[in-house]
Amino acid sequence: MEMTISLPHGRDRLGLTGAGERNLKIIREALGVRLAARNGHLRISGERGPVAQAASLIEQLAGAARDQKPMTPPQLLEAIITVGRSGAPAAITGDDAGPLEANSLEVYLPGRRVKPLTSGQRSYLEAILIHDLTLCSGPAGTGKTYLAVAAAVALLKHGQARRLALVRPAVEAGEKLGFLPGDMQEKVNPYLRPLLDALHDMMEFDQIQRFMANDVIEIIPLAFMRGRTLNDTVIILDEAQNTTSGQMLMFLTRMGHGAKMIVTGDTTQIDLEDSRRSGLVDAVRRLRQTKGVATVTLEEVDIVRHSLVQRIVRAYGQNPGESVTGHGIGR
Repeated sequence: MEMTISLPHGRDRLGLTGAGERNLKIIREALGVRLAARNGHLRISGERGPVAQAASLIEQLAGAARDQKPMTPPQLLEAIITVGRSGAPAAITGDDAGPLEANSLEVYLPGRRVKPLTSGQRSYLEAILIHDLTLCSGPAGTGKTYLAVAAAVALLKHGQARRLALVRPAVEAGEKLGFLPGDMQEKVNPYLRPLLDALHDMMEFDQIQRFMANDVIEIIPLAFMRGRTLNDTVIILDEAQNTTSGQMLMFLTRMGHGAKMIVTGDTTQIDLEDSRRSGLVDAVRRLRQTKGVATVTLEEVDIVRHSLVQRIVRAYGQNPGESVTGHGIGR
């Protein structure tokens, strides 16, 4: 296994590596990994467990350096012993975390836990933890996206995943990308924002920035997934009702070894020109009986936003003959 981490500059870098890179030498000798610091990056390679432990120690060294309290060699040796006791799952965070439970997910913010508020939400989280692929549909406000991100963050924190990939299709709801200002990245950012909002509820801003810089967290448009294979990664596809069958097939076949996929969407808010071509609807139909795949449907009773949202969803559902696709009300 190999992992690359961005190194800080100046005094922070010296605090991380130690004089003459002594901290890296200590980690190399204690864990038996290969460490190479070049061009502002640190490459760690070796067996998966020791590499994960080394990444955890580098994160601790970086944090101590940022706080202007660089670790001494004895403190580093003590940290190595602690990480060794907690095992490789301490991975990227160094936390000694217990097994995951659907009724309470531990995320990165101190004292913060994400809990299901309805029986449907609990079943959803249980499905995510048990299955490699979970397809979830439901109305706005049922926590489809939020709980998926919470489960992914908890899996990362507990070392049961090495990376997170948060994916969304860039499909317009009444506007064309060409009419929006900026380059392509600036055009697609609004589509990816809900995923980032969920992350901010579970992690500190600077930690999100570090994880994104080190490629631990990736937030990308669906179109950029073609040709990739993602191993040891939790991959969330949000707004999946706005994929075509071909796009859904492309996405699902990105799953690599040790990966877990969560696909979420609201089939009442399809913004495709032909709503009958929704990849989410098609995937649920095709994969419902497939071993290893869970299909979850959240209902109106699972809405946990403002009580008015539940009444809005009920009102729109009273006239099924009237189409509401193309007029999303958010998730």
